[in-house]
Amino acid sequence: MSKALTQFVCTECGYASAKWLGKCPSCGKFNTLCEEVVAPAETKKPSRAFSALSSRPVPLSQVTFEKIPRVSSGIEELDVVLGGGIVRGSLVLVGGDPGIGKSTLLTQVSAHLAKAHKVLYLSAEESCGQVKLRCERLGLNSDNLYLLNETNIDLAEEAFLDAEFVVIDSIQAVYTEALSSAAGSVGQVRECAAKLMRIAKSKGITFFIVGHVTKEGTLAGPKVLEHIMDTVLYFEGERTENFKILRAVKNRFGSVQEVGVFEMTGEGIFGVSDYSALFLSDTRGEAAGAAVTPSETGNRCMMVEIQTLMAKSSYGLPRRMSLGVDLNRMIVLIAVLEKRCGLPLGTQDIYLNAMGGIRLNEPSADLAVLAALASAEKMTPIGKEVAVFGEVGLTGEVRAVNFADKRVNECMKMGFRRVILPAKNMKACEKFKGKIELVPVSYVSQMIKALF
Repeated sequence: MSKALTQFVCTECGYASAKWLGKCPSCGKFNTLCEEVVAPAETKKPSRAFSALSSRPVPLSQVTFEKIPRVSSGIEELDVVLGGGIVRGSLVLVGGDPGIGKSTLLTQVSAHLAKAHKVLYLSAEESCGQVKLRCERLGLNSDNLYLLNETNIDLAEEAFLDAEFVVIDSIQAVYTEALSSAAGSVGQVRECAAKLMRIAKSKGITFFIVGHVTKEGTLAGPKVLEHIMDTVLYFEGERTENFKILRAVKNRFGSVQEVGVFEMTGEGIFGVSDYSALFLSDTRGEAAGAAVTPSETGNRCMMVEIQTLMAKSSYGLPRRMSLGVDLNRMIVLIAVLEKRCGLPLGTQDIYLNAMGGIRLNEPSADLAVLAALASAEKMTPIGKEVAVFGEVGLTGEVRAVNFADKRVNECMKMGFRRVILPAKNMKACEKFKGKIELVPVSYVSQMIKALF
């Protein structure tokens, strides 16, 4: 078999060269030439009958609906993030920092799937003995779980065809002989991912692919790697903390708003069903600058505490820092609080944090952010049994949000007795009157009066 011809193409301008160059002669950018396989100049044209059969368009009304079968991973939190389970023949990319627990999570999933299916664990970074050692620590063992230590993906292709589920650990450590570049390069990662996609779609094999992230927090390799995948998951959390968050960035078979919470223990990784210990502090209501809001993430609702700290600025320009809430959004809300409510915040350094490492991307957290800021400025704590939610406009008005009844219901289940919500959402929450105190507000100033 003759070796495929390759060329180096600039990712910025498309300039092609027969050899690698540090600087592109066309656009002048550095380190932008990536190796790609050159398509053969002469290809055999398909027959007219075959071409017409394979490219014939089909009316939408004649397309048969196929129900997507799903397989449980054995971890409920992972099934929720995947949209209800593992889809057969899909590609799932799990990204995260080295040592955060990706291999441990997929080892547990592989052992559970091996109870009824044939599973192949391709370890390109560890030997089979190291994987066995991890399985012994986790108390896992199965005759249907096969281990393979190989970095050449072409040699491992035959083993893929004998399995139903395959774990690739990791995509940056495998390579294909079609390219001469080293494993982990942009061309190798892209070509290996494309090869796995062709196998998955043609043979119906499910692939779990481990990918490392860069210092900026993005997946290492080309952006096309995410486009090829059916599902992209990010495993987040500090190495020193036991709690980890699994977030869906892309999912063709479910919602991208789902978030799974896991706890790392000596016996493995387990899903967390009670989020109050992670996103709510035991001392809330005692110190100023904290507010609780119900956050809607996919099909679930979580109570998240927002904490704020203010300190007099020592410099001419006050500092603003935010964790879990968009910084630009926080700056806009600070301006609304100053202009519409008259609170002097121009000389204060402001630090804001969403507890537990959760990200509050929805606008319903605006009112809770303003409540925490007002509490910190007035040095008056908000009651422990008070929850706040609502979107805030630049005029200071409180706008309606989605799933208001679901948020109020979650507040009731968590033991909250008072909820401050947009007045336009009161109609949807009429059924909760008498069970919990509902305080409708139309402007931010009304919310401040209701709290303080």
